[in-house]
Amino acid sequence: MKKDIKKFIETRSMPSLVEQRNNLLDEMDNLLKGAKEETRALTDQESTRFDEIKSEIAGLDKTIAALDEARSLDKKLPAKQAEQRTQEEAETRAFENYIRGVVEERADVNLTVGANGAVIPSSIANKIIQKVYDISPIYQLATRYNIAGSLSIPYYDESAGTIEMAYADEFVELESTSGRFTSIELKGFLAGALSKVSKSLVNNSQFDLVSFVVAKMAESIAKWIENQLLNGTLNKISGLSTVKQSVTAAAATVLTADELIDVQEEVPDAFQGNAIWIMNKTTRKAIRKLKDGQGNYLLNKDATARWGYTLLGKDVYTSDNMSGMEAGKTAIYYGDMSGLAVKLSENVSIEILREKYATQHAIGVVGWIEIDSKIENEQKISKLVMKSA
Repeated sequence: MKKDIKKFIETRSMPSLVEQRNNLLDEMDNLLKGAKEETRALTDQESTRFDEIKSEIAGLDKTIAALDEARSLDKKLPAKQAEQRTQEEAETRAFENYIRGVVEERADVNLTVGANGAVIPSSIANKIIQKVYDISPIYQLATRYNIAGSLSIPYYDESAGTIEMAYADEFVELESTSGRFTSIELKGFLAGALSKVSKSLVNNSQFDLVSFVVAKMAESIAKWIENQLLNGTLNKISGLSTVKQSVTAAAATVLTADELIDVQEEVPDAFQGNAIWIMNKTTRKAIRKLKDGQGNYLLNKDATARWGYTLLGKDVYTSDNMSGMEAGKTAIYYGDMSGLAVKLSENVSIEILREKYATQHAIGVVGWIEIDSKIENEQKISKLVMKSA
């Protein structure tokens, strides 16, 4: 009888919660739609309500997820799904034991040791790569190729000429006009990210060691990858450093509104839809003080923007890896970041350094990856370079 009552309550409450959530989403859409139609920012009252709606939706999501989880406890998982979960749990335990220095004797979960450490289970590698994706918007927005080995990407180059349509007369030869096909070669440069873990944590059996290592490793890898994608390294990853569509500022440490417009106009209209701005926080601070001819600020807070600000109608992302407004430095990138190709091998490997940091009462965890990045479509991205001193 009690089980029947429980099921009745759950089946009655779920649609009600979902309906509440949908009503809140409709209200949120109406707030944003009104501001967009009137070409204005949200009022203080609308912004407050927008934040309240987000909090209410988050609370409903937790409740719905809890009900789903409670119901799943009463049901048996399908055989294949149960097998996958069991294998993932076994791989997670094997990885944790590997870090703690415990040797397992089960062949189906033992980690294979290679030249750069142990090749970790795919379930752990996928968690690291997913967190890298979540942390770095540049990597997230780029065109990604998750394969090992070298990769050749064909590219149609129109810099020396284009295919052109023209009037013609009968029996008169057409003149040939065309670009040429070239290719972008993506290799695999080996790179390692080091995280140190306290032995006190390693020795604490209650501590979720795997989640900690995955998070720390992903943060280290994401920070390094973003730096390489933005700045590149000579004879290694080039990233955005080879962008050809460039505007040079008239001053070494000051930007103007006209220069920002010039950078935006370097990108053809066909590629403006998904364009974003990338800059250092100090550069954004300087741009926030710029105004147009009517006294309106160019850069505005925007609740609908991915990172809270828009500049000339496009979202603004700030990264500590970008240079500030310094002489000769690239201060801003603009465009559709899918024009950047990134090849990252998913064969992540881990090496445990037990002795090197013994005097620090810690162990080192090194994550090895193979990665390369180059511009795939030069028309999609432009940059602003400060005047040399």
